[in-house]
Amino acid sequence: MFIVLLSFAACDDNILDLEPLSAVGVNGYFNNADEVESAVIAIYDGMQQVPQREFAVLEMRTDNTRTKSSEGIWAEFEDLNVQETNGVVADYWAFNYNVIFRSNLVLEHLEVVPNATERAQFEAEAKFGRALSYFNLVRAFGDVPLVDQVIGPEDTEEAYTRDSSDDIYALIISDLTFAASNLPAKGEITFGRATSGAANGILAKVHLTLENYSDAETILEALVNGTEYSLMDDYQDVFYSEGNDEILFAIPYLNDNSSESQDFSFEMTAGGVVSGLNYLTNEFINAIDPADTERIPVLRNPANQAEVGKFLTNSADVRFGGNDWIVLRHADIYLMHAEAIMAGGTSTTTVSAIRSYNAIRDRVGLPTLAEDGTGTLTLDMLSAERRMELAFENHRLYDLIRMGKATEVLSAFAAANGFNYSNNDLLLPIPLREINLSDGLLTQNPGY
Repeated sequence: MFIVLLSFAACDDNILDLEPLSAVGVNGYFNNADEVESAVIAIYDGMQQVPQREFAVLEMRTDNTRTKSSEGIWAEFEDLNVQETNGVVADYWAFNYNVIFRSNLVLEHLEVVPNATERAQFEAEAKFGRALSYFNLVRAFGDVPLVDQVIGPEDTEEAYTRDSSDDIYALIISDLTFAASNLPAKGEITFGRATSGAANGILAKVHLTLENYSDAETILEALVNGTEYSLMDDYQDVFYSEGNDEILFAIPYLNDNSSESQDFSFEMTAGGVVSGLNYLTNEFINAIDPADTERIPVLRNPANQAEVGKFLTNSADVRFGGNDWIVLRHADIYLMHAEAIMAGGTSTTTVSAIRSYNAIRDRVGLPTLAEDGTGTLTLDMLSAERRMELAFENHRLYDLIRMGKATEVLSAFAAANGFNYSNNDLLLPIPLREINLSDGLLTQNPGY
């Protein structure tokens, strides 16, 4: 329980205090399926905290975005000088472990659910939540403590001993495989809860990250050729017609609701009189194709061309936005499909890969490649397309790492902007707060 309690204590003033499940004593609570389902919903409630400042952890550590004024702890992200005392990093660690705690709590009390199908669904939702948070953690920090059951203050070794990334990924794959087989399909469950398509899509990205290209391709091929999901005709509708058919998984929020809103929309745009985060870099602006006329008004706020144009709020109170956070959408599936077929190479002439790439280009009216066997899709083309199509959705850093382009791109970006880059910067520091609490059990990443 101490992990989740710490996570709530760590919130800064700008991050919403969503009601913790720990406000309800668990002794005597889990007696029936309805009470277990309420704990499942609490997993999604915990997920709402994760994207609040994730853009700083991911987008602002790339050549995509920067701060408005290079102030305080936020400047640490844009010049790749993140300190182990950084509170945003500490919160990101805690928020993900909060979701893991809530997931483990559900898994511990499934025996009170009499219906086997319902029990399997709740288990699958809990494992989906746990896997998604561990996927966030292992990519951000490397080796992290593997906690697969509810622990207490006396379980310090399990809470603070770092397990190998291989063990973390094994749990992620196991959890997502179970989830994909036991979750309902899209349309058979409330939007915002996990589906079999979402589990398969995240699982494919895990396999792609691990260079299990064949496994990834098999899953992605089925999603591309399936009928559950489809690209929206209008790029803007992906972000402003929520719950649409392009979304495999999103974290929902509500406008002007003190417990169910978000303020990342505010921080990405107005950001207050002085500050302002996740502003476009000159490098990103210069990379935009002037012919990309359908995406430009979404990539760049028409009211302020320096601001991100995605997730602009229409809430009455700008600090209580209701824009959903998109975790995975069908355009990503198409582009990962092409990447899986490329299988770590620098190019491909495979027609199915080119067809998936073309689907994204064709949607926004940009030139496409020949699909008659004469076209060639290169890794640079695919990387550039992912950068534009998925901009500001927190994919850029892990795309660069996965495609083997991180050192090349980020070292050049650092040199052009007057700071230093090291490969150690690809992992975040383990929060000093956690190291201090561990009494020496938790070790730091190299370079910090």
